[in-house]
Amino acid sequence: MKFLGAGIAAGFAALAASYGNGHVISKTIESMARQPEMSGQLRSTMFIGVGLIEAVPILAIVVAFLLVI
Repeated sequence: MKFLGAGIAAGFAALAASYGNGHVISKTIESMARQPEMSGQLRSTMFIGVGLIEAVPILAIVVAFLLVI
């Protein structure tokens, strides 16, 4: 049962992170289209945000491994 719980936790974390990344990237592209002069600053802020979002599934994998042990 704990293997199933760990798999579900990791799967939902990956799904949520992919949804969050898509949302952040789409809004950044929309903002770049509206204000092209801010594209450099928007891009760097987007990369920071995507990096923070990607930390969530990594932590979920760690928790899933701890559940399995």
